[in-house]
Parts: sequence; structure tokens; C-alpha cells
Amino acid sequence: MPNNHHNQQAHPGAHHRIYHPDPELLYHDSGIDYNHVEMNRNASVAKLYEDALRYEAGTIISSKGALVTSSGKKTGRSPKDKRIVDEPSTTEDIWWGPVNTKLSEHAFLINHERAVDYLNTRERLYVFDGFAGWDPKYRIKIRVVCARAYHCLFMRNMLIRPTPEELEHYGDPDFTILNAGAFPANRYTTGMTSTTSVAINFPRREMVILGTEYAGEMKKGVFTIMHYLMPKAGVLSLHSSANQGNDGDVTVFFGLSGTGKTTLSADPGRHLIGDDEHCWSDTGVFNIEGGCYAKCIDLSAEKEPEIFAAIRYGAVLENVVLDEDTRQVHYEDDSLTENTRCAYPIEYIPNALIPCIGGHPKNIIMLTCDALGVLPPVSKLTSSQAMYHFISGYTSKMAGTEDGVIEPEATFSACFGQPFLVLHPTKYATMLAQKMHDHAADAWLINTGWNGGAYGKTGKRISLKYSRAIIDAIHSGELKKASYQTYPIFGLEIPTAVSGVPADVLNPATAWQGSPSDFEQTVRKLAELFNTNFDKYKDQASNDVIEAGPKL
Repeated sequence: MPNNHHNQQAHPGAHHRIYHPDPELLYHDSGIDYNHVEMNRNASVAKLYEDALRYEAGTIISSKGALVTSSGKKTGRSPKDKRIVDEPSTTEDIWWGPVNTKLSEHAFLINHERAVDYLNTRERLYVFDGFAGWDPKYRIKIRVVCARAYHCLFMRNMLIRPTPEELEHYGDPDFTILNAGAFPANRYTTGMTSTTSVAINFPRREMVILGTEYAGEMKKGVFTIMHYLMPKAGVLSLHSSANQGNDGDVTVFFGLSGTGKTTLSADPGRHLIGDDEHCWSDTGVFNIEGGCYAKCIDLSAEKEPEIFAAIRYGAVLENVVLDEDTRQVHYEDDSLTENTRCAYPIEYIPNALIPCIGGHPKNIIMLTCDALGVLPPVSKLTSSQAMYHFISGYTSKMAGTEDGVIEPEATFSACFGQPFLVLHPTKYATMLAQKMHDHAADAWLINTGWNGGAYGKTGKRISLKYSRAIIDAIHSGELKKASYQTYPIFGLEIPTAVSGVPADVLNPATAWQGSPSDFEQTVRKLAELFNTNFDKYKDQASNDVIEAGPKL
């Protein structure tokens, strides 16, 4: 491999494998000038640690051996800067609007050129060739080209890592991500609204990142790509976690960032299929990713032992604060961001199911984080209610998960993953309804948010211990046989008792610490928010689904 840069002294005992027997064959389409950069393809964890520590200021190793790094100014995603190229072959498919903003082919090419020019000026580049999707029938080949060892290690953890034989016969990628995040977009390029740009071009099968070094943009970019390609193959893509019991029963957890998807699916009594992104095919569910991306704020070995133990050598910790001497992480410290994160390979979870493929789900759990404190900790949903709440996707956007969000905001996110949808929400909802019907899955709505009052008033966050007890009761069959009472206005069925959960917590009316009039006013406020949001879907929703909403 040609290398015109000799300022790095090689360790005398290190033997470097040849990364590219034919680099021209591998990179001729990307525009990368391989003759003028040191190219590291699918580098080892040790090599990426070495380079990150040597070349990326502020990178250190935690007391547990994880690589601690900074994503720079951006510590969350930038959804307002996401663009999809508008061109004839895909324009009719895409759900254009606030989620998917149009970008011209010409503007994309300007950004592409800008990214390539930046990458070509680096002394070293990193390439990771991996897979998205554990089912060999549906997996796609993703190539990441980046300038930071941190970004490469992150995607090494998050994509499915190929075997040496698979890498040798990898061939051309199905999609390429060019990450030039340290270099800004030109604000005067048509279609740009800031110096940040995350742009996807489906015909060219490329994604270009400028102006943000937040690694989560790559992860969610892959998810967006799968949200377009998989439904076209008859496979439902889901913003969900999934796990499997010892009897083979699969549970799928829907939920946006901050609702507890990652935490609640990491159950020591069950096998983890994945923590965030899945597909549901004719044979069952499979994980899209090869790793987990867990929130770290207030993390402890007591509350989340599997995740806590996974943060070790090979894992990437983002934007956390450490003790200067001991290098122990202060997980409670949110001075840099509330969105502290860790990316680790899924096999770091001891009970992960490898390969990450399961059967058809028996239980569908929709997680919401209600900051108003009026949704029950658990409700059993009818089929129509399940569709209504899936299309609605209510939650409170949690602090730190997006740039500029500093306290919870009530929001509706279609399919519990609106920022990543490419097709119209009803396309995914219709597929889910059919699959739930075909495989007789039970549906549940679980609120992991506030109880006893609203955020910032009399409410407190529902104990993780209670949420775990509720899910245990679903898996044991206890809740299937429980007695229920109907919650007014929302028409939800609330169990009268759940093992390990105080009875007064189960019903928001009895848990409420404020006045009865304040409670009723807050319930009506949330009901109105639901009804107003659902108005935009009524023209494509059936009457039974519309009737499943709140009644005022």
C-alpha cells in the first residue's frame, strides 16, 4: 500500500497486514485519492485505539478500558439538516415534508465533492466494510470512509463485522457513507440552512456527512437507508429493540430515544436480539446492527448491570466526564451533554442471541415517556388501539437526544421513529397490522415517563424497577390473565394488580399528587394533543382505528 507519510514510527514488533491488494479496484468510484493517504481498512480495535489516542486530541482510556472521546460541538443528531436527493426514480415513494427535506442532485454533488476534497487532504483515512441486517437473505453491504479512528471504531461496533473470508470476497458495497464531519457544509449551497449536512442519495447509494462529528448520524443514516430498502423487499423495518425468552418467545419493544428501549430489552433472564433497529420478515425478526448504542446518563451497575459491564475494552464512550486521576467515569455528570453514549459490540452483552435472529413476536410493547404523568404505567391494547398508538407514536422528546433539546417536550413521532421514516407512516403501520394479525401478537402500551404529576411539578420518573416488573408480568403470562379496569377518556385497559408494583402507581388518577381538577385538565390536554395530531392520518386510517383514540 503506497504511503507518502512517514512521520509515524512503527513499533519494531508490529507486523502490518496489507489492507488493499488492489486499492484502485476498491475505491475507484468514491473519488478518494488512495495514493496520497494512508488507508486503513477494517483495522483492529488495538490499531484504532492507538490512532485515536495519538491523533485525536482529548481521547483517553477509561479505568475499565473503554475509549473515551468527544464528538465535538454536536452531541446529538441534527434532524433539521437531514436531506434526501429528489430525483425521478424515488420521488414518488418518499414521504416529503418536515422529516424528509428535498435536496437537488446538483447540491448533493457539491457536498460530495466537498467531502471528498476534505478526505483527500487527510494523512490517514479509515474504511470499514460491514453489513446491515443479520439475515443473509436481506443484509446489505455498507462501506464507511472516515478521517477519525473514533468514527471507524464506532461503526465497527455498530455494523455487523464480516469474517475474514467475507471480507476477502466483499466486493462492491451496496451503500457508501463518506464522513467528512469535521469539515463544514457551505451555507450558500442551495438547500443548505447551516454548516451541517447529512444527505442521502438513493440512486448513487451514497450518504455524505458534513459539519457534524456526532457518530450517531452514521448509525441512523444506515437505519434510514434500511427504512427505504426493506419495505420494498416486503420486510417491515422497525425502530425497536427485541429479545427472546428461553422458550423462544420473542418480544419487540418500540420507542424513541429516552423511553428505555435499550435498558428494558437488556434483560438477564432473556436473550437480546438487538437494542434499537430490527426488521420483521416472513420468517421472523432480525437485528439490523452488530452492536448497541446505550445512553449512559446516570448509568450504574445496580440499575443496568449488563450495559455497565459492556463498557470495557473495545467500547466507545462519547462525551462523558471522568475523574482526572482514576479515569473512572462520572455517569451522573451531564455538564457536557445529557446525551452521553456508549457503543459496544452486541456480544458484550452476555446473553445476546448470536446470530441476532428470532422468530415471530408474541408480544409487542410500545414504550412512551409521558412527561405529563397521565398515561398508565401499563395498558393492554386492542388491535385497533395498537394501530392508533403506533401511528401516533406519542412520547416526550428527552433532553440531549437532539441538538438543542434541554428538557422534555411532548411530541408525536409516527411509528415511534418518525425522524428515520422514508415512506409514509401508513405504509409501515399497514405492514405491522398485517403481521400482528397473522401471528396473533399481544400489544401493550408502557409509560416509562412520569407518575404522580407532570415533569417539574409533583411527578416523579416511574421507577425502572416497576417497569421491569411490568415486563416480567407480561412475559410470565400474569398480565394476560389479570383483571382490568377501563381508564376514562383514553379507553385504555389498566390491570388492577401487577406483582412488584404498588397498586396506586398503576392508575394515574390514584397516583396523582396534585388536585383532581389539575389531573382532569392534564388528561384532557394530552387527549386533545392526540386528537389534533391524528387528524393528519384520518384520511388514510380505518374507522375502528380512528375510534380507538381518546374521547372528549
